[in-house]
Amino acid sequence: MAVKIRLRRMGKKKEPFYRIVVADSRTKRDGRCIEEIGTYDPNSDPSTFKVDEEAAKKWLAAGAQPTEVVAKILKLAGIEK
Repeated sequence: MAVKIRLRRMGKKKEPFYRIVVADSRTKRDGRCIEEIGTYDPNSDPSTFKVDEEAAKKWLAAGAQPTEVVAKILKLAGIEK
């Protein structure tokens, strides 16, 4: 099973809000997830994010692959692979 750390879109039209989730790569974007590890709000100025550092490190150590955007967020949060 390939596990990804990716964004789940929430919020209204034209006002996106994202949750950073760990999910099987075969599920839908907003489908079932294994665990929620943070949030990302691109609407605020500057963009804000909150990440559970311990959970992110645990999943990265277990082999979960972050998407490009999530990798940038994790890098800004100081979490490296």
